[in-house]
Amino acid sequence: MSWIVPITSVLEILLLLYVATFDIALRLIRNEICLALALLGIASQLASPMQVLQSLVAATILLLLLLVVHTRGWIGGGDVKLLVALVVGLPLIGVVELLTVTALAGGVLALVHLAMRLLPYPRLAPSGSSLVRRVYAVERWRHLRQAPLPYGVAIACGGIWTIFSQGF
Repeated sequence: MSWIVPITSVLEILLLLYVATFDIALRLIRNEICLALALLGIASQLASPMQVLQSLVAATILLLLLLVVHTRGWIGGGDVKLLVALVVGLPLIGVVELLTVTALAGGVLALVHLAMRLLPYPRLAPSGSSLVRRVYAVERWRHLRQAPLPYGVAIACGGIWTIFSQGF
């Protein structure tokens, strides 16, 4: 059973990288990815049924709190799903670490987006432009339209950090 944790950790990290990329591109976090992350989290804890129960209780409490935050419009529904899915696979100390690192990464993300508002508005990126230029052009366009932050990126950073710190 000791081989399960490294395999689930690698799969979770790959899924989180996918989530971050997809959230930047479309501002969307897919239900299937959240379900897969939750199932991988449970699979990584099968050796300790009590830890699975604690994780499920923590995920339920977090879900209820985040639903209140979501109804006020402060966080998106995909972000709620992603955070809860990650908490399902973490011990209690990991939940605290996930939320802390996610908040810090979210602060950095917000600062980057604020700094981007000061940069000049780019023309459309012509075909063959670098990925960085295309992302910058799209993000700057989104800024002008008051689009939300891709907070899935911050959650993915928090999740990856926590997975590594929990002993990959």
